[in-house]
Amino acid sequence: MKQVDSAIAPTRPQIDLLAAALRDARARSLEVVSGLTDVQLMGPRLSCVNPLRWEVGHLGWFQETWTLRNIWAEPPILSDGDSLYDSSRIPREARHDLRLPSMEETLGFIGEVLDRILHRIATRDPSERAIYFCRLVLFHEDMHDEAFTYTRQTLAYPRPRFAMASTPALTDGAGPLPGDAEVPGGTYPLGASRDIPFVFDNEKWAHPVQVAPFRIARAPVTNAQFAEFVEAGGYRREQHWSREGWRWRCSAGAERPVYWEPGFRWRCYDRVEPLSPHHPVIHVNAHEAEAYCRWAGRRLPTETEWELAATGYPEGVSKRLFPWGNEPPAPERANLDALAEGTIDVAALPAGDSPFGCRQMIGNVWEWTATRFLPYPGFIVDPYKEYSEPWFATPHRVLRGGCWATRGRLIRSSWRNFYEPHLRNIFSGFRTCALS
Repeated sequence: MKQVDSAIAPTRPQIDLLAAALRDARARSLEVVSGLTDVQLMGPRLSCVNPLRWEVGHLGWFQETWTLRNIWAEPPILSDGDSLYDSSRIPREARHDLRLPSMEETLGFIGEVLDRILHRIATRDPSERAIYFCRLVLFHEDMHDEAFTYTRQTLAYPRPRFAMASTPALTDGAGPLPGDAEVPGGTYPLGASRDIPFVFDNEKWAHPVQVAPFRIARAPVTNAQFAEFVEAGGYRREQHWSREGWRWRCSAGAERPVYWEPGFRWRCYDRVEPLSPHHPVIHVNAHEAEAYCRWAGRRLPTETEWELAATGYPEGVSKRLFPWGNEPPAPERANLDALAEGTIDVAALPAGDSPFGCRQMIGNVWEWTATRFLPYPGFIVDPYKEYSEPWFATPHRVLRGGCWATRGRLIRSSWRNFYEPHLRNIFSGFRTCALS
């Protein structure tokens, strides 16, 4: 197994920032599951979401396993934790049948785990190995917080209320952003640079890929644009769909995006609201994205094209982390961290443009690519081997860029998300490329 990658030993201020981030992630977890009844916290049996009460307990189990037990050799807090919360051994369809602790007991468990971790890193200088695993559990919680958020949408629960929500720089009403960006061909270093403090194994490492010139949309496809495809009978015409996509469409009985209602309206959590015409279409799967592209005479970008359009060619030995440079995400550059509590117009936030003029390649909506989720050359599995490796030989597709609910500390231009192509309850949309 690969050894943990480490950069320079962390300083005490960096450790304090990590502790603050762990607290912040937990605060987000608690607010996105708050206000739900015991019945809602279990929910119906669906293949696309977990029971929330199980998923909250899983957060604590994961943190305890990789830090308290793995680093500091502490005994487990719950004697049956492994048999309840190990996602690699408990199939999703069995999680409703477990004898789970009450929600009150579950919150007590995850609170105790976090308190012990914070005490450990506050009272002694943690090793680089300890910091690695603390970052792992932090980012794992960030990912689940996004899943909690789309689970509430999937199950038509009330909209979550985010303490951080504030929209002064996330101005809506910016409208559409038509046109393509011209991207020249050349050799591009796809993947993460080695100077990033924490990188998941599927991003390792930047390697040269030859790219032909291409043209990519400056913005994601909007609700208004996708509505034209729906109104033109796009869901009823087999010629627009791949063979796999048409089988899915017929099986699902899909006639429009999953939460859309007649009259250009959609179910947003537990309410039906008008669709915003210039927001990106969201909650569409890879089959729907490809069908739209065929109807429009376009195509999905590959993940290499997407990353190149987002970052440009590096000007030195290191790639830029984000479309705008290496500065961390800020509200004027990217719609992240649930600050806007949803999507915004695709023409908003020009300060986040890429070197080629592509907008919102970080935040607002995850973007499907045409690329299967496969390892980069020389892939070596990291300690959390269940994260990437089991999914390489499956139909999972790569998505890029993050969405409005993604945490800014998690995302970067090289970050690879991956989902099965039929899923559409996730915060996914797409942008297109010209065929020529």
